[in-house]
Amino acid sequence: MSRRLAKRPVPLPATDLPRLRERVRARAENRPAVYRMLDAEGRIIYVGKAKQLRTRLLSYFRAEYPDDKAARILYASHDLAWDYTPSEFSAYLGELRQIKQYRPHFNYRGNLTRRAVFIKISRGPAPRVYAGETVTRDDARCYGPFRSLGRTVEAVRTLNDLLGLRDCAATMPIVFSGQGDLFGATRQAACMRHEFGSCSGPCAGFVAQREYRARLATAIAFLEGRTIQPIDRVVGGMQEASETDRFELAVRWREKFEHLEWLLAATSRARTAVDLLTFVYRDPGTYGDDLVYLIRRGVVRATFADPTTPIETEAFRAAVSAELATADSIPGPLPLESVDEILLLMSWFRAHPDALRHTKPLEAWV
Repeated sequence: MSRRLAKRPVPLPATDLPRLRERVRARAENRPAVYRMLDAEGRIIYVGKAKQLRTRLLSYFRAEYPDDKAARILYASHDLAWDYTPSEFSAYLGELRQIKQYRPHFNYRGNLTRRAVFIKISRGPAPRVYAGETVTRDDARCYGPFRSLGRTVEAVRTLNDLLGLRDCAATMPIVFSGQGDLFGATRQAACMRHEFGSCSGPCAGFVAQREYRARLATAIAFLEGRTIQPIDRVVGGMQEASETDRFELAVRWREKFEHLEWLLAATSRARTAVDLLTFVYRDPGTYGDDLVYLIRRGVVRATFADPTTPIETEAFRAAVSAELATADSIPGPLPLESVDEILLLMSWFRAHPDALRHTKPLEAWV
């Protein structure tokens, strides 16, 4: 007698799905909106956006459990709530801000489609310069965004090698020269980079903290376009190798030059892309409820109803003047708390180039 493996039983949903579906059909409209999925205790477990709310919510009930993420979210939900928004753009922005506010379980990391490549400076006594696709609490600064992870990693490795910055694990114990009783102790770096001359060895007391910080400051200045000292060093090494007929060494120096040249251009393009996201954006509402957004360096600083009367226009002009009077941060690292919003605006205007026709420089309002 053959045995058949029993199928894994499908767990019961957290609520009466047919009843919930009927409520969506009866009350939800096909308008832009931000919606929330709540568990039995009223906690928000998922935040989403929709250009057409009714259509989007009903699609959850057609998803197959457990293969589809939408079905898994729905099965864990006890209730639905939503807020209509004037437009699709405002829905995008509202979704992002509610995710940051509530940090729901099912989209804790935000919208992964907006992931990008960054160069980051870690915290700690001997900060690392490294590339990655997410910004974490361990990061003190970040630069970008960049398109190619491979080229960015390669360029950062070259920068670290030239300046002797560590690229080991964040958990590596650090001991600077002058710290602890190192007299008579055998010191050995944790990796071969110190032996090759590409790391100053902060893991074994081969460098003072002040000197390491000076090397890091040079890396930051290069990433912010305030120095080309690393490139000068590469050019000097390339010329010396060529004059002494060490052509293989000259080729390696040439490769380092290409890496840094690309990085210098890429950081400049990234800063320019962020700086260009400075304007007033008039966003046409689906039902005539237009909004204007005061945007500076990729961050929405204020939102107003579209001014249509002289009094409203004067009030908005005063808000723009006040923003321009506020000293903006020197272009350099991205504001860590606004990275997701900057990426969202970049993505929106890249995908909707016609929206740029609804923008106007801040100075045009004053």
